[in-house]
Amino acid sequence: MTLLRNPSQSPLHADGPVELAPPPLHVVFGAGQIGTRLAMELLSRGLRVRMVRRGQPGRALPGVEWRRADAADREAATEAARGAAVVYDCANPADYHRWDEVLPPLKRGVRDAAARAGARLVVLDCLYMYGRPDRAPFDEDTPMNPCSHKGELRAMLARELVEAHARGEVRATTGRASDYFGPEVPTALLGARFAERILAGKPIEMGGDPDQPHGYSYGPDVARGLAVLGTSPAADGRVWHLPLAWTGTTRGLVEAIGAALGRRGRVRAVPDWVMRAAGLVSPVLGAAAEMTYQWKVPYVIDDRRFREAFGVEPTAREQAVAETASWIRSLAGAKAA
Repeated sequence: MTLLRNPSQSPLHADGPVELAPPPLHVVFGAGQIGTRLAMELLSRGLRVRMVRRGQPGRALPGVEWRRADAADREAATEAARGAAVVYDCANPADYHRWDEVLPPLKRGVRDAAARAGARLVVLDCLYMYGRPDRAPFDEDTPMNPCSHKGELRAMLARELVEAHARGEVRATTGRASDYFGPEVPTALLGARFAERILAGKPIEMGGDPDQPHGYSYGPDVARGLAVLGTSPAADGRVWHLPLAWTGTTRGLVEAIGAALGRRGRVRAVPDWVMRAAGLVSPVLGAAAEMTYQWKVPYVIDDRRFREAFGVEPTAREQAVAETASWIRSLAGAKAA
């Protein structure tokens, strides 16, 4: 691509047309609810974007290059990351009950691909490795003390990443987010099933206590936060809690979204033994039962370190609730059509 650096954009520049380097390439592994939004955020910043997923390319995103590759396949992942300045790990296997088998090779594959490309690595992570924090809000210095098998897996992978960075194998940073809400986060607790039930006048079922304080991350804020980390080399070598939009209770958030829809938002708590029993039919529900401890204690992250370092605030809760309600309305309209 030939562009002119002359401010007047005149072809009569003494040195003639100047070949400018293309924008750096940012490669996103995982085309799910956060990876797709992250790609759009990176495009809006004038960057080149390549998305990598195991299956067929997702919905058309003008300007995005698609690659099909299994991140657990070392050679395929390496080829998919070739030429990247920054690699983002947004891959999250749908096989929630099979994490032992699928999660470690997936995460290690993306990490190795970034290292081979000489790229910075930005990892999207959850909070499972903390276990039951002894205070709320809790910050990035909270010890990893997992109390679930999934938490142990996440802690192991988090330590591997820190060690790889310390050895100089890869320049890495991590953005940790809480449970999602917002538009186009279909697999979240407050995602597509919640939308379906609130539109039908039914309560959303959940494990734990809906009246405990629980932080919820707004999907667009998560994507924006990852883009900030990806364009800020000073973030390397650290863990960051991404901006948190909701710090009240789950019931409060459900009721707020319901009010924005002109409906009654309701929550029904489901005992753990019921979830474990349901796991005989749905392994995913059974696997989720061990994570309900997060809704049995105050569970809210402290995001001040990120906000103060980068000057980025979460979306105002009123706006986040309104945009979530608007998305739910659009689902109702699409179904009616």
